Amino acid sequence: MQRTDIEAIVADIRSGDVVPYLGPGALAGAVEAATGAPIPADSDSLILAMNGGRPMAPKLMFEFPRAAMNLELKRGRRFIEQFLMRTYGETRWTRAPLHDWLAAIRPPYVVDINRDTQLQDGFAATPHLVVRGIARIGGTDYRFVLSQHDGTGYRGVSLDEANPDLPILFKPAGSPIPEPVFIASDADYVDYITELMGGFGIPAFLKARRIGKRYLFLGMRFNRDTERMVMSDIIHDAAEPAGWAVIEEPTEKEARFLQKKRVEIIRMSLAGFLGAASGVSAAA
Repeated sequence: MQRTDIEAIVADIRSGDVVPYLGPGALAGAVEAATGAPIPADSDSLILAMNGGRPMAPKLMFEFPRAAMNLELKRGRRFIEQFLMRTYGETRWTRAPLHDWLAAIRPPYVVDINRDTQLQDGFAATPHLVVRGIARIGGTDYRFVLSQHDGTGYRGVSLDEANPDLPILFKPAGSPIPEPVFIASDADYVDYITELMGGFGIPAFLKARRIGKRYLFLGMRFNRDTERMVMSDIIHDAAEPAGWAVIEEPTEKEARFLQKKRVEIIRMSLAGFLGAASGVSAAA
């Protein structure tokens, strides 16, 4: 990809025409402050961390939601929530370079399928609105919860109270702050994706904002069904073409899926792309 192309993408991220869409690889470089161990982000590392470092059966190792469902049935929902809270809410991690870059350019809209707090931390001094996915909860027709930050702290807000003109951080799988909300197991995703497809997983103001957007997929791989289904619904009403995915060596399965979704593959490493994009940002 030419430098001029990267310059155009970065400019459109700033303006909001291009939406960063963050996968597990976006956390590359984040390590535990005390030990230097990398943050569990992708499916395999999360399963190992959840199971005390021990691999699970091959059919469970295929995807984190499947493994989480197995342990939820054995040890209870609380076990999964405690693991995710301990991992992402109580352990100190260094900053991932990609998150420092995003914090510097302040996109108006970001999608982040991870469950950590780095994206929110990067906006901590700026008023913003967080949309987080919820599942298997009664008393509401919706599968999201809204939290608005005034530059000093969060408060829960209703659809009527939310300010849709603020920067929006969309975290479908949840996060620990301001209170822990997570989507993790197969049962969570069955409920969440069903309602996402039905229109109840995204607030109306965000449906309006996303029309005609393009997406830049960073740290995302597309070999697993759950992440592909979530992505397909979140980018509904995207522009034509729908954007780009930074994947240095995509599989044939990924290439076919992304072609179907009208997403161009940028065959670069995430570090290489980020280095080029950071240079553009610094010169802007």
